[in-house]
Amino acid sequence: MLGFLYRSFREKADDSTFWGHIDVLRKYLFRALISVIVFTVGAFFFKEFLFDKVILAPSEPSFITYQVLCKLSVMLHMPDLCVTKIPLQLINTEIGGQFRYHIVISFAVGLILAFPFIIYQFWKFIEPALTDYEKKQSRGIVFYITSLFTIGVLFGYYVIAPLTINFLASYELSALIKNYITISSYISTVSVLSFSMGVVFELPLLILFLTKIGVITPKMLRKYRKYAYIIILIVAGFITPSTDMFTQTIVSIPLWLLYELSLILSLRTKKREVS
Repeated sequence: MLGFLYRSFREKADDSTFWGHIDVLRKYLFRALISVIVFTVGAFFFKEFLFDKVILAPSEPSFITYQVLCKLSVMLHMPDLCVTKIPLQLINTEIGGQFRYHIVISFAVGLILAFPFIIYQFWKFIEPALTDYEKKQSRGIVFYITSLFTIGVLFGYYVIAPLTINFLASYELSALIKNYITISSYISTVSVLSFSMGVVFELPLLILFLTKIGVITPKMLRKYRKYAYIIILIVAGFITPSTDMFTQTIVSIPLWLLYELSLILSLRTKKREVS
């Protein structure tokens, strides 16, 4: 992929071939845009399901994550884990707020659903210019990118978002202060946490890429492993601002696994280069 970009901009930056690449890219971008629009329109017509069953679901004690925690609380004899009530009252303060966020969420869902197709279109643009070796090394890249992103989004939605919402909605400075959360604040929290975890889960591929271009080495990852674990615990503490170590561990484990997976991929990449 890097070879293609380098060759295109180095050798053909001032001739018609460069603009030919731009025309081809425009075609693939148009297809990607159409896919986003199609999924956005489809999501728009499922308003009740989209909001009642998806977006607002983490604000209810019946959400699957809270149910699992309640079962774990019985097994582990930790009653504080069980969430039976979430003191969250959502309000809308803008006359067109609900309609605007209907459109915003529909677009966000459309973008997430179209993400695999978007990556595929980008790959189709890049693939013809790659060498046989580059194609072999990039085999399955679309699947890995979309799979990691999807897993990350689901982890953010089912784990990070509900734990954060429960803590922040229950936190109070004084019994005299009532929480009336705006719909914009709630939606931003759910969407940002879910999407950001989708991006975080791309870490193994980022490490693989940095290893290929020589920025990171397996030795470096091993050397700073203990510091990475400390950083992961700190990040988990910020993501789940709770006092119990159980919820922090739930968040930390996938991040640890991602780091170890990154190390394994980095090692395999270096071994292939040597052989």
